[in-house]
Amino acid sequence: MDFVITVCDNAVGEVCPIWPGGPMRAHWGVADPAAVEGAGAEAAFAEAYRALESRIEQFASLPLAELDKPTLQRRMNEIGAADA
Repeated sequence: MDFVITVCDNAVGEVCPIWPGGPMRAHWGVADPAAVEGAGAEAAFAEAYRALESRIEQFASLPLAELDKPTLQRRMNEIGAADA
């Protein structure tokens, strides 16, 4: 396992388990769409999907072989911090 990315806003303060291989970790929090009820629920799921899709595309476009670990960690954190 090379990367662990948490996405639940509630997970940011939680202690993560020990992951085999010591993967790089980042938090890309999004609001939990399951917490939205009524008319806004569908839009909440669409927004969470859009945000995660954008972040995954940004991550996938990184030149992984060319980045050292500190730079890659910084870029992963930046992706999570930016408005997707």
